[in-house]
Amino acid sequence: MSDGIGSVPLLMRRSARARRVTLRVSALDGRVTLTLPARMAEREALDFARGRLPWIRDALKRAAPQHDVILGAAIPVEGRTVQIAEGSRAGVTEEHLCVRKGSAPGPAARAVLRTLARERLAAASDRYAAALGRPYSRIALRDTRSRWGSCSSSGTLSYSWRLIMAPPVVLDYVAAHEVCHLQEMNHSDRYWALVRDLMPGFEAPRAWLKTQGQALHGWRFDAEAPASD
Repeated sequence: MSDGIGSVPLLMRRSARARRVTLRVSALDGRVTLTLPARMAEREALDFARGRLPWIRDALKRAAPQHDVILGAAIPVEGRTVQIAEGSRAGVTEEHLCVRKGSAPGPAARAVLRTLARERLAAASDRYAAALGRPYSRIALRDTRSRWGSCSSSGTLSYSWRLIMAPPVVLDYVAAHEVCHLQEMNHSDRYWALVRDLMPGFEAPRAWLKTQGQALHGWRFDAEAPASD
């Protein structure tokens, strides 16, 4: 459920496991979440949040800047900046991310980026899987906040579609990282040696994700579509 205190919107959720009320401000998108025990009154939880409003505002100042995806907005795609514009066909050109006239810019731009992300991630995954000699079962695209990719025991490679906004070498690194998990389902020294063999110089794109990747979550495409594969 959604509520707010002052000018700060917050998401209020109940948890059967919660023993006390807690507040969390996401460093990725500034989302304020108020978690309360199943039997606590909403008014009591909101009073708790109001008492910590100065802390919430300080935390929001440290969160990643937020940007709405609207017509005319400049947005990163494959490491370069393009402008959201209307066009006869949806897609990405050298200077623009085109959405069809009359469509909602945010969801339409997200659809274009997801399509391009799937294309690029499939190509990178195919290339690295072939080099390793370890086939994967399928690719899934998500909008995860805690990780850029994952590999399941069944061979499914899951990726954040927001990687398409990063420089291509960064997307390639995440693909190589996850493909290596097809052989080593851990982060042992043997695993990292495998990553280094598959993608020499992976340290630079890995560092980019740690220092600049958070900003990719600052782009708001309106209500996110459900995860799909």
